[in-house]
Amino acid sequence: MTALVVIAKECLPGKVKTRLHPPLSLEQAADVASAAIADTLAAVADLPATRRILLFDGEHAPVEAAGYEIVPQVEGGLDERLGALFDLVDEPTLLIGMDTPQVSASILRPVFQEWPTGVDAWFGPANDGGFWALGLARPTGDLLRGVPMSQDDTGFHQLARLAAAGLTVAHLPELVDVDTIDDARLVAASAPDSRFATALRLADLVGAR
Repeated sequence: MTALVVIAKECLPGKVKTRLHPPLSLEQAADVASAAIADTLAAVADLPATRRILLFDGEHAPVEAAGYEIVPQVEGGLDERLGALFDLVDEPTLLIGMDTPQVSASILRPVFQEWPTGVDAWFGPANDGGFWALGLARPTGDLLRGVPMSQDDTGFHQLARLAAAGLTVAHLPELVDVDTIDDARLVAASAPDSRFATALRLADLVGAR
């Protein structure tokens, strides 16, 4: 079976989703980010994960993460932080982020069943060239350290690293990763009943546009 890791940041104004400001205020951006975490954790709640970890940057974890092991993010770039996580676990593990609140259990369910024969990794590409999900059958941080993160070719480099290690990769669907207000509106439109969409609509109603 598979362990689940969600990477998230404490939703403080000015510390999270700052690229949504403007048009959102920093407080509204934090509220939208908080809703994204809540939706993400709700989406994975019924998956049969053998272990649940919140890889967290902050002091106060969201209440929705009750029952998760809280693992602080280490210092350094994102590649170092993810590498440290994959060194920590010793079982098949899937990492997802907080920026795809439209994710569903049905998308992720194949990773939490018996992995297909010969599959060493799962990769979920993001529309911005990065990735929103990464699963490793035999986790090791060296598969991530040194990969340039938060670039429009991050996904390319990460896949190249996996290929160079001789791993066979299965792919999850591409999802929109919320970085900009246009991304946020696309995601809200795709999941109109989500807490994320409600938070974004509320922001718009009080003059965010």
